[in-house]
Amino acid sequence: METDKWGRRIRAFRKLKGYTQESFARELGISVSILGEVERGTRMPTETLLKEISSLLDIPLEEIGCLDQP
Repeated sequence: METDKWGRRIRAFRKLKGYTQESFARELGISVSILGEVERGTRMPTETLLKEISSLLDIPLEEIGCLDQP
């Protein structure tokens, strides 16, 4: 499942940047349960949320592996 791939990458980058799930969710303005669902691949993140995640992690969307377009 594609969202599973995104979720694993989001989790890995979050940990590399030193965020806990709680602190990262707080920065994004979402609940920990929503972030957990995204990271497990059971929830499809919105385009807006993906952009916020990439901005907060200071990585391009392509690094998350969620863009098929240039």
